[in-house]
Amino acid sequence: MPASDRLPKVVIALAFTSFFTDIGTEMIAPLLPAYLASLGATPLFLGLIEGVADATSSVLKLASGIFADRTTKRMPLVLFGYGLASFVRPLVAFATAPWHVLAVRVTDRVGKGLRTAPRDLLLANSVTSENAGRAFGLHQAMDHAGAIVGPLVATALLVAGVSLKYVFLCAFVPGTLAMIAAATVREAPAVRKDKVTQQEKKPLNRNFFGYLFVLAFFCLANSSDAFLLLRASEIGIPRQTLPLVWAALHVSKSSLSYVGGRLADRYPRVRLMVIGWLVFAVTYFGFAFASRPLHVWLLFLLYGAYYGLAEPSEKALVRDLVPAESRGRAFGAFHFVIGVVTIPAGLLMGSVWTLQSPKVALELAAALVVFATCLLVYWSRTTFPRTPPSALSQMP
Repeated sequence: MPASDRLPKVVIALAFTSFFTDIGTEMIAPLLPAYLASLGATPLFLGLIEGVADATSSVLKLASGIFADRTTKRMPLVLFGYGLASFVRPLVAFATAPWHVLAVRVTDRVGKGLRTAPRDLLLANSVTSENAGRAFGLHQAMDHAGAIVGPLVATALLVAGVSLKYVFLCAFVPGTLAMIAAATVREAPAVRKDKVTQQEKKPLNRNFFGYLFVLAFFCLANSSDAFLLLRASEIGIPRQTLPLVWAALHVSKSSLSYVGGRLADRYPRVRLMVIGWLVFAVTYFGFAFASRPLHVWLLFLLYGAYYGLAEPSEKALVRDLVPAESRGRAFGAFHFVIGVVTIPAGLLMGSVWTLQSPKVALELAAALVVFATCLLVYWSRTTFPRTPPSALSQMP
């Protein structure tokens, strides 16, 4: 590969950091509901834990993004975020009451909230528009790869006779490796303030906020993949097979994310998002009418194409839409919107699922995504009225 075509070392290092972090996370996450039940927690308390954790993370992503724009050193915040999560996550092994798990989980999400926007800013600033999609695609691919390895490692340890608490403690190992990978990152020198143009000093613009509005509408339909697992169980997938279905989804995500990132650098980002969102809609319609376990396996594999096509383009488009000095708060706002809308999205899906039927809930989500896709097309045409479609992936 020519040197000019290689991704910067910072992208590679952060990709491995995400890979090891997700191994540690997914060693614990699939086992947490059963562990909480053994401590006497109710399903309502489990929902409280996830709701408080996600809300905390979302607010901090916005705050850390704003802070990242006001400082020339982002790596200390990234390192602290990864370090806090890696240290506190395995401490769930010492929990003797449900509220202990709540404290650990919220602290873990504090780390995620602090690191996410500055990390994405580092990725965006280390690449050009021509390879931004590939950089975010690689990062997503490594993240999903960690989500495959984590449950497999936990399962292997349990089969080998390791107790549940020691499995949790073993999450220190990938957490430590994540910190080592993050410590190799060398942040690029900051741009001198006297060399920053007036154009670069402009705040977030109307086009970016329009993009966030469209994204929020899409996220209203994109509640939680847990509903798809629930639907898979209803269709006939045995409970002991569900982790394998989940792993298959992450294999599809991981293998397609880097491909989707490369495509996002060759074709219009919006076009890739449109295709990805339509794949999402088709998948949900498919789950609404699926009747056999084979349908479930095929639909989960197809669902991975949505992540591969849409996620790298969504982040690369954030980079394209705002000036360099506003990217931190832009990524913070991007993650904040996604996190906050997850709450009403889950309530909407759960309510329709319970009061009507799973079929109606899935059809409603698919219909909302089709409408969100139409909004995205309209937004892109009003935002780039004179830009040839072939040039949208080459925006400055």
